[in-house]
Amino acid sequence: MSARVLLRFRSAAGPVSRRHAHQLASLSQAARLSEKKLKGLLYPFSDLEAHLSRQVDQRRFRLFQPNMEDLERAEKLFTPSPKHHILYSTSAVRAEHMPELAQPEVCFIGRSNVGKSSLIRALFSLAPEVEVRVSKTPGHTRKLNFFTVGKAFTLVDMPGYGHRAPKDFVDMVEPYLQERQNLVRTFLLVDGGAGLQKLDLAAVEMCEEFGIPYVLVVTKIDRTRQGALLTLLLQLHDFIKNQTSTCFAQPFIVSSVQYSGVHLLRCFIAHVTGNLQLSSKPT
Repeated sequence: MSARVLLRFRSAAGPVSRRHAHQLASLSQAARLSEKKLKGLLYPFSDLEAHLSRQVDQRRFRLFQPNMEDLERAEKLFTPSPKHHILYSTSAVRAEHMPELAQPEVCFIGRSNVGKSSLIRALFSLAPEVEVRVSKTPGHTRKLNFFTVGKAFTLVDMPGYGHRAPKDFVDMVEPYLQERQNLVRTFLLVDGGAGLQKLDLAAVEMCEEFGIPYVLVVTKIDRTRQGALLTLLLQLHDFIKNQTSTCFAQPFIVSSVQYSGVHLLRCFIAHVTGNLQLSSKPT
């Protein structure tokens, strides 16, 4: 069965959420944590390092390791101001409905109920007026939802695949991934408790076939035991190294509940969209 057939299924819609910023959404608030907790929040892999065998090269999990100055500059990009508006722009179900934008674009894709919309809401938590549709029901995203971050970049929330995905998922998503000229990175989300599933592999196959750069992001790490998470990360590293050609070598790990890894992911987005050049001295 082909990747496109595997990714076909159904979906429903959820309410719009407007909320106050989480207490750990900003670095100024997070700085009140102890040094150890702050490091775990900003660089969540650091909490796993002690459990790694000495034979494992830990550098492969720190390929993107910005310092605090870089994180602060990235945070400014995700903070609205009178001259820097962050907002939901539009939705589309077909290529002809998609807005024509010149600025760099990133998209988020993953299985239904992987926590995609929750992660996007966490990324935009410093702009609480941004409308992000969330639901306890898997598959509530039925369209491509476009969020503009000033003139810096656009973030696209893609429909989830798998349970309750739109019947026309492939017809909606494939043209976007294959033809969107300003798409600079695809973020493929993987459930930390489930690992890479058959449908995730189909999504990987599609990214590889189209030759588009993408990165794996492990979600819900607050629900995943450390041992299981570490095993998954080692598996993902070997998978990326041996079975992919356009995937970024370092998988990211995040928790939309505890905000672990959210600051780091903001910084990576700022970097790959060309809005942030890293300082010469990483942390």
